[in-house]
Amino acid sequence: MANMMKNYSKLAQKFHSFSSFLFLLLLLLTGCSTQKLVVHFTSGILVNGMAAINEESDLILAEQAIASDLKLLEALLRSDPGNTKLLLMAAEGYTGYALGFVEDQSPQRASRFYLRARDFAMTVLKKNRSFAAVSAGDPAKFTASLSSFKKKDVPALFWTANAWGSYINLNKTEVNALANLSKVEALMKRALQLDETFYYGGPHLFLGAILASRPAMLGGNPAKAKEHFQACFRINQNKYL
Repeated sequence: MANMMKNYSKLAQKFHSFSSFLFLLLLLLTGCSTQKLVVHFTSGILVNGMAAINEESDLILAEQAIASDLKLLEALLRSDPGNTKLLLMAAEGYTGYALGFVEDQSPQRASRFYLRARDFAMTVLKKNRSFAAVSAGDPAKFTASLSSFKKKDVPALFWTANAWGSYINLNKTEVNALANLSKVEALMKRALQLDETFYYGGPHLFLGAILASRPAMLGGNPAKAKEHFQACFRINQNKYL
């Protein structure tokens, strides 16, 4: 593990140049099939890179590496905008970057990143036509449409809700933001129904935080929140939090 992190650290320090090279390569390779071949190859590298970043203990190095990864992801998405793997990596990446490195210093900037992350993940969800037709409309129809999603859709459900909920948390005085909270909860509840273990029990942690932060008159429930937190700890064996 130490050798792997040492090697990745060296890679991360040079990643900006590598990202620029790949972006230039995408511009030069005008053929659609050739560009998608490069995208496919590079996405595999990014999956491993993101995993290494999640294990990185040096926060400065992690921040630099994530920033380079995110811009490379967006460059790749220009060549393959419907690529589910890239869209979800971008959603996860921007959510994590905003939470870990931006939110405390600049809530407004973090809010923009959260919305960007939400939109990446929402693009994946909107491949489901029944959901796409009601996604911007009535909350009841929105919630009803979520029954059409299956376990394979959990990553998109989770990251849409996570990013959207994080945006709302930073903009509690905005009526338009708060109006969408029921949709966010519905998304995460569906993710929980389909796979409670996703992202180390993340659906439980998210819903527990909502229930714990609300007053009882608005649906808060400390006892239920505790159950969610305990389920999260059980799933991740107290190793992630």
